[in-house]
Amino acid sequence: MPRMSLPTPPTGVPVGTYETYEQAQRAVDFLSDEHFPVQNVTIVGNGLRMVERVTGRLTQGRAAATGAAAGAWWGLFIGVTLMLLSASDSNYFLVVLLTLITGAVFGAVFGIIGYSLTGGRRDFTSQSSVVATSYEVLCKYQHADDARALLAKLSMRP
Repeated sequence: MPRMSLPTPPTGVPVGTYETYEQAQRAVDFLSDEHFPVQNVTIVGNGLRMVERVTGRLTQGRAAATGAAAGAWWGLFIGVTLMLLSASDSNYFLVVLLTLITGAVFGAVFGIIGYSLTGGRRDFTSQSSVVATSYEVLCKYQHADDARALLAKLSMRP
């Protein structure tokens, strides 16, 4: 049985620190454009934070609509699967349509039930992500001086 590798901390010396991931990515891309051996480089996010951006208000109607949409997709999947596995000459369109509608109805009902069970404690929708407060570009020490010299050229660019 193959052994799973455990996560290890990044190695190398800092050759640049950036406020955004885009800036760090641009630095590594520049190194690559300059034919630097980028396999010796690592981008490390520091000061990780979980950020939850509120995207809107959650109402019973929105919960029902979201549930109906999810249920319709499942209904469509089941209908198409039944159609493909069916050996009879039945009306395929009707089967798919009925499973889609049934899935939407059940999805809406379960969406409303789920919303009701929260008791109003979470009446909003959101998206969560993990972001860093800064990004460091690390490089193996054998190549660090060359990387710094190249990145100095990048910082002089407009």
